[in-house]
Amino acid sequence: MIDVRRAAQRYPGGEPGNGIETAHAFSFGPHYDPGNLRFAGLIACNEERLAPGAGFAEHPHSHTEIVTWVARGELTHEDSTGHTTVVRPGDVQWLSAGDGVRHIERNAGAGPLVFVQMWLLPLEPGGTPGYDVVRGVTDDTPYPLPRAGAALHVRRPGPGERATVPDASAAYLHIVHGTVTLGAETLTPGDSARLTDARGLTLTASPDAAAEILIWEFPGLPG
Repeated sequence: MIDVRRAAQRYPGGEPGNGIETAHAFSFGPHYDPGNLRFAGLIACNEERLAPGAGFAEHPHSHTEIVTWVARGELTHEDSTGHTTVVRPGDVQWLSAGDGVRHIERNAGAGPLVFVQMWLLPLEPGGTPGYDVVRGVTDDTPYPLPRAGAALHVRRPGPGERATVPDASAAYLHIVHGTVTLGAETLTPGDSARLTDARGLTLTASPDAAAEILIWEFPGLPG
């Protein structure tokens, strides 16, 4: 089963007057939607746009696995466990909130910042916060997230090229760049697809440009 959600269906958020624009894929804050609370272990997939100098002041998280992918620009991250990092396109950042952590996210660069932040439910709540950054993630090496029973795959097919979708009980696709076809559907940036019992599926990039797709694989979790 393929359930496509379009970029225009996302819930708007952020603080546009302060240079923060957010587009939420799932029920979030004032946009409460009981029919769209989660998919498998994923509870948020936020597209964030920060103007130069804009950012999120220090705020808390707990019992959440937070994974960030930068599409454009540089993200400066600081947290209460002592990590200060600049995350760039091609890097995967993971912050496990455990039983409590605080962090700051800001655009300290001269240009605009666009990133995708995804929140997942841990298999077990609490625990010690954790942190990791993998630089230059490749298409052929998934990023495992054992605390959430999931793995993140990155696909970057060139113009007209195909890319595989992992076979899984549930999989979530988010289009970062480019246009791709998935079965009979055409997906563009900001679109997503929720797949149940995904088997033998492929993505094909437009002949005009390369694409970049994030795919969450949930091997043992239903959609």
